[in-house]
Amino acid sequence: MNTPLSWIKAYVPDLDCSAQEYTDAMTLTGTKVEGYEKLDADLDKIVVGKILKIEKHPDADKLIVCQVQVSKDGDTVQIVTGAPNVKEGDVVPVVLDGGRVAGGHDGNKAPGGIKIKKGKLRGIESCGMMCSIEELGSSKEFYPDAPEDGIYIFSDNKEYDHLEIGSSAIEALGLNDVTFEYEITSNRVDCFGVVGIAREAAATFSKEFHPPVVKETGNSENAKDYIDVEIKDTELCKRYVARVVKNIKIGPSPLWMQRRLAACGIRPINNIVDITNYVMEEYAQPMHAFDLDQIAGKKIVVRRGNDNETFTTLDGQERTIDSSMLMICDAEKPVAIAGIMGGENSKITDNVSTMLFEAACFDGTNIRLSSKKLGLRTDSSAKFEKGLDPNNAMEAINRACQLVEELGVGEVVGGAVDVYPNVRTETRIPYRYERTNKLLGTNLDKETMIGYFKKVDLGYDEATDEVIVPTWRQDVLSQADLDEEVARFFGYDKIPTTLPTGEATTGKLSFKLRVENCARDMAEQFGFSEAQTYSFESPKVFDKLLIPAEDKLRETVTISNPLGEDYSIMRTLPLNGMLTSLSTNFNRRNKNVRLYELANIYLPKALPITELPDERMQFTLGFYGDGDFFDLKGIIEEYLEKIGLKGVLTYDPNAGKTFLHPGRQANIIYDGVVIGYLGELHPEVLDNYDIGTKAYVGVLDMPEVTSKASFDVKYTGIAKYPAVTRDISMLMKKEILAGQVEEVIRKNGGKILESYHLFDIYEGSQIQEGYKSMAYSISFRAKDRTLEEKDVTEVMNKILKGLSAIGIELRQ
Repeated sequence: MNTPLSWIKAYVPDLDCSAQEYTDAMTLTGTKVEGYEKLDADLDKIVVGKILKIEKHPDADKLIVCQVQVSKDGDTVQIVTGAPNVKEGDVVPVVLDGGRVAGGHDGNKAPGGIKIKKGKLRGIESCGMMCSIEELGSSKEFYPDAPEDGIYIFSDNKEYDHLEIGSSAIEALGLNDVTFEYEITSNRVDCFGVVGIAREAAATFSKEFHPPVVKETGNSENAKDYIDVEIKDTELCKRYVARVVKNIKIGPSPLWMQRRLAACGIRPINNIVDITNYVMEEYAQPMHAFDLDQIAGKKIVVRRGNDNETFTTLDGQERTIDSSMLMICDAEKPVAIAGIMGGENSKITDNVSTMLFEAACFDGTNIRLSSKKLGLRTDSSAKFEKGLDPNNAMEAINRACQLVEELGVGEVVGGAVDVYPNVRTETRIPYRYERTNKLLGTNLDKETMIGYFKKVDLGYDEATDEVIVPTWRQDVLSQADLDEEVARFFGYDKIPTTLPTGEATTGKLSFKLRVENCARDMAEQFGFSEAQTYSFESPKVFDKLLIPAEDKLRETVTISNPLGEDYSIMRTLPLNGMLTSLSTNFNRRNKNVRLYELANIYLPKALPITELPDERMQFTLGFYGDGDFFDLKGIIEEYLEKIGLKGVLTYDPNAGKTFLHPGRQANIIYDGVVIGYLGELHPEVLDNYDIGTKAYVGVLDMPEVTSKASFDVKYTGIAKYPAVTRDISMLMKKEILAGQVEEVIRKNGGKILESYHLFDIYEGSQIQEGYKSMAYSISFRAKDRTLEEKDVTEVMNKILKGLSAIGIELRQ
């Protein structure tokens, strides 16, 4: 989006600032200026001159010697030139001795310009230079009245009749201007027009905003007698406004309009095209003009295109249309691609007598997609893509018709055809100014804030404490947006530094993430590397893991559009990815591999799916090589102790995991709840994954673990009193587990039990078959006294009695 400063000043006449001041202030209030260009940056000492006399150069056939008046007092200079298009009496731009021009006659600009000095051409003194439009830094594209090759001549255009000799030629040509380039966000559609930018500038600099005054136009006729409009797709076309102009007189637009368009980078063409472009830049409302005599049935129909329909656009290209694109049609045929480009069959020519003006509001997303499909992007489509305000269409078309009358382009027919099925109305947002102060850390009064709103035409209802948002401010939707309005006009640079309030003051990880980070740290401490595997899997995974056909793990969330069968379901257990990674490492001859993963499984609550599945984080450990079942058990126990699970862990060997070795697996139980499992992989599973060695896996269900974790640590002092130790060796059946023995010790050890550990297991010829010997060392300590023999003996008798109850006897 580019705008010249002169156009902004037309609506903010009191604006008085430098280009850099404008850039800085507008950027700080949210209208970011990317940069600016001074059109006269490389131009100096260029005046309006008049050629009084021309003589041939005595020593050069293609050169002439001109006597040029360069001041109103009659001062003259002699200039030698080779321009073929000048004659006596011509009024031309003249750069004086010591002045500068932007570039050469070929249109190539020179950095910093070219300085013109007094000199001699073939022996004849020349004290300056008469300029072509290219030497002034522009081109015939933007100055259509300039000659193809030669000096720019003011006197060829009657609009320059008022020029005073010796006045600034830069000013006369409209080159004493600054063009600003903006980065406008897509939610500020109003700022894609000069009126919107000017409104922001007025608010930024606290100046009066004077928008264009649109006057009523049209004769006593009614446009509805000339044209009828029907919208067949009201989703893609929100509003369509049509007006009619007859007795058209095609010609050049006035210089002021040409200069403003040129400063925006738009080439002037003729008065009709220039008016539509001018209003588009002014109001951010694209318009289109049709030759009404070419509209069959005098009817406009807005409909979707037909598949494989062909249409020739204004650029002469035949384009293939489909049913997703919106077309403007007459009673027989398409005449334009809505919002993108008109058709060859209804374009404005020099022979036009009656013209149909269109201003409409089309769906921005559809315009963008259609433009992309066609490979055709225009200034019009670029604006429609942003999603325009339908209430702007009537104002814009009336402005265009006003210019038609003011410039004498034709006779405007009274009335308009306006099809607007669903009228968009202004919105109201409850406003609490206290919240704004609390959010920004400011101490502004309510009146000041409301004053900021009024600067940008946001109304305020005192009775209801509501801000009234006009339809063209599509970005203001809530209190937060109103807070932003206050912040940008108060000044982001003026907002005081304050500490944030509330829970966010102290930043830290959530409890869940702390538990997970601890899992990562612990795994890496024991030499595990983190793995990342896919959540999408193949249904064949369950067969590889020996999961029974009736098992609930086979009830999965199925992907509706999978990449293939191998990625068609969401995993219900975390092992496939882990075992696949271990297999890859084994077959690449990595000897000792330890991997861990924190990832979700997805358990459907019901099938077919009616709600989101239960996503459960699983901490999975897998390894082969150095280590065994008990190493894995120790790692898991150390992690659980680290996160505060200091209660009793028990293990149930009857875990029933088909993918684990039948005699080397266990469920991990804490406080009576299964929180995971571990074990050695089943030999058949190892074969299925092509792993040629023993491998072990452990899985913890993190939601269960997290619910029981605690990082609260209580300090206990160093023991003051000595410990008493008793060793016992027991004889028992092989079926009795160490966990059963330890449970008896814990239950009967009382308050003085400090610790216990297994230090020997024996099976052999010295004890009978089917039995084993286990030896424990048990420590006792009191916190408040030295234990006596009778204290320890009493507790030991309880322990032995409990052991005897489950068939354990002391070994003799």
